[in-house]
Amino acid sequence: MFSDYREAVDYLYSRLADYQLVGASAYKPDLKNTNELLKFLGDPHKRVNTIHVAGTNGKGSSSHMLASILQESHLSTTDFILHHI
Repeated sequence: MFSDYREAVDYLYSRLADYQLVGASAYKPDLKNTNELLKFLGDPHKRVNTIHVAGTNGKGSSSHMLASILQESHLSTTDFILHHI
């Protein structure tokens, strides 16, 4: 669908409301838009087992602890860190 990561990011930002520009009307209290995006992308969350670690502090420690637990259970793990570019 997209030739590279930058093209995908540009596509998303061109179609998603920017809260700073639109204001409070950009806020959606439900997951309708997220679910529509996931459906458009082919529901990737249903094909890949993931754990999303988010928050202000402790993500690194939590991620490493989870990886250790999963590896001891003979599961393979990897860390992907997505930064806004």
